[in-house]
Amino acid sequence: MAAAMEEQTTGTKLKWLWLAVLVVAIDLGTKAMATAMLTYGHPVPVMPMFNFTLLHNTGAAFSFLADAAGWQRWFFVALALVVSVVLIGWLKKLQRHETWSAIAIVLILGGALGNVYDRVVHGYVVDFLHFYWQEWHFPAFNLADTAITIGAALMILEMFRKPADSGKPANGSE
Repeated sequence: MAAAMEEQTTGTKLKWLWLAVLVVAIDLGTKAMATAMLTYGHPVPVMPMFNFTLLHNTGAAFSFLADAAGWQRWFFVALALVVSVVLIGWLKKLQRHETWSAIAIVLILGGALGNVYDRVVHGYVVDFLHFYWQEWHFPAFNLADTAITIGAALMILEMFRKPADSGKPANGSE
């Protein structure tokens, strides 16, 4: 009986995994298009302050550890896989009302897996979105990075949106 009650309030958010699959599919599709249609390192102006520029990132965000000897590839793969397992476990334990948290988690998960695919298959992450202002250039990124960023922002917003703990025990008993 207790397992049935727990299932009614938790575990229902695994249905959001479709969004992670969609993020991975769109991310890999746009990376394949960028690879096929762009010349490495050659910017293609789209609008003022924005180019498509094909780049390969062997590091992490902002090319962190990109100049390392190659060990970082498998380190980042392992890290992303561990984080993915933790995110799926967290998603499974969410309560029925925590929909925005579920969306945030699956966006981060989908982005992480999109970049893991690149690291395993290519040895680098394909980046192609390039914003700049005059001589200042923001590091190129991809749609997986965008999904991770949006998911993290949603998670932060969700922390502030939730009502403060009223001091009652979590199980409702006193």
